[in-house]
Amino acid sequence: MTLISKIDEKHIDKNEIKKQAEILKKGNTVIFPTETVYGLGANALDEVAVSKIYEAKGRPSDNPLIVHIYDKEQVNDLAKEINENAKIIMNEFWPGPITIILKKKDIVPMRTSGGLDTVAIRMPSNPIAKALLEEVKLPIAAPSANISGRPSPTRGKHVYEEMNNRVDGIILGGDCTFGLESTVLDLTNDIPTILRPGSITKEDLEQVIGTVNIDPALERKEDNIKAKAPGMKYKHYSPNADVFIVSGNSEKVIDKINELVNNNSKEGLRTVVMCLAKNQDKYKSNTIVLGNNLEEVASNLFNALITADEEKYDIVYTEEFSNDGVGRAIMNRLLKSAGYKIIKI
Repeated sequence: MTLISKIDEKHIDKNEIKKQAEILKKGNTVIFPTETVYGLGANALDEVAVSKIYEAKGRPSDNPLIVHIYDKEQVNDLAKEINENAKIIMNEFWPGPITIILKKKDIVPMRTSGGLDTVAIRMPSNPIAKALLEEVKLPIAAPSANISGRPSPTRGKHVYEEMNNRVDGIILGGDCTFGLESTVLDLTNDIPTILRPGSITKEDLEQVIGTVNIDPALERKEDNIKAKAPGMKYKHYSPNADVFIVSGNSEKVIDKINELVNNNSKEGLRTVVMCLAKNQDKYKSNTIVLGNNLEEVASNLFNALITADEEKYDIVYTEEFSNDGVGRAIMNRLLKSAGYKIIKI
């Protein structure tokens, strides 16, 4: 049976935090909110505990996990070499939604690192996550708290519905702020490389550490033989419905989607369109409004995909977004969700 704790991040109940921390100390699993998405946590240094994460998610064991900490000094316990770029990133962006990859020490089990010689580390800013990590005083491995391959949960309601009785504890702490998982930055080579885009963008990073590369795998459809970071597998973040990205001139995209919706209706298929608020009334279909700007789209994207499932749609069409700034992270998640199915106008 899962222990459920409802905690307000503005008035943190320390007794509930202690109960959940005890679960983690005993080698069991707890779901908790972060500023990005909800995470499914277990002791990162305990292979048996980490195995319970994979079991709860139905996750492939070659997919590395992100280790969450509450104090920057903990990096010294987990990583061999903390280079200058790592120090700058930690000082500029921690606590916050960025994960850094460094060469791991032997204390980090291969089960946690997905069989790699590196470790992915981040320091969350969510007050509940910080309180839990400080209470447990252990590095906590925590991927997103969902069935593997499904959209990541950003609302407590969705966590409860999908993961209750699959884990030992759940902290329900409201909605996540950013709505997309953290940026993942590989710092093991001379030039830092983004393995997963997030709300801290390439442009943000280059302002403080200079040139930053984008991993070429992010631009390709092919699956990664060995994923270097979470979310790099071919199909990910996917609802039950078929997702299609419609690409091209805005007015033509709207016309094309309306044509497709009409054809689907004749075949008895239920269709929904994910779009910007300004375009909502232009579609001859049910819509899920993603927001007014890219930041709102990022925050609402996973919730929209889950909503499509709740409403039992067969097909989801989505507008294409700019590939600049946080738009890069949005398009990365949409491409994975759609299995790279793009309708070009």
